[in-house]
Amino acid sequence: VQLQASGGGLVQPGESLRLSCAASGSIFSIGAMGWYRQAPGKERELVAGIGSSGSTDYADSVKGRFTISRDNAKNTVYLQMNSLKPEDTAVYYCNANIKRARTPWYDVWGQGTQVTVSS
Repeated sequence: VQLQASGGGLVQPGESLRLSCAASGSIFSIGAMGWYRQAPGKERELVAGIGSSGSTDYADSVKGRFTISRDNAKNTVYLQMNSLKPEDTAVYYCNANIKRARTPWYDVWGQGTQVTVSS
């Protein structure tokens, strides 16, 4: 099972980006999905999470600006980022709790996509 993230880039403050992360492979079920980020010299932090039923959770720093969503038919999670700030600059990683047939649930990480907010 793999997670492929895309959508990062260089934007100016106040602009928007939409990240996507698609899971592929032999998947029986996907539970919670989320986006994390890691800035240089800092620890990886949770940005937003979404449960299998659609319940969401956000870091205080992004509430009101970022929206997480998922398309279960496409095994894809999205992160709409509006009103971006320089402090949002980081490598963004997607994460999913996956179940394959006859295996326990386990976490899978995407490869990371760079988001840079700079004027």
